[in-house]
Amino acid sequence: MTATTPRIDCMKCRHYYVTWDPSFPRGCRAFGFKTRALPSQTVLSSSGKACMNFEPKLPPASTKS
Repeated sequence: MTATTPRIDCMKCRHYYVTWDPSFPRGCRAFGFKTRALPSQTVLSSSGKACMNFEPKLPPASTKS
């Protein structure tokens, strides 16, 4: 990773999910893959570019009535 490449925190992305596969415990719904590393690291190492599909998770819905 270079100094100009921002680090993407997948755990704050709405596309990130935890899988049931012990070999590939992390997944990205936007790109449709599972991996051992954080998906953003896999995207960076594969393409040389930071993840372009990052979308912040939506805040929890208020339960006040």
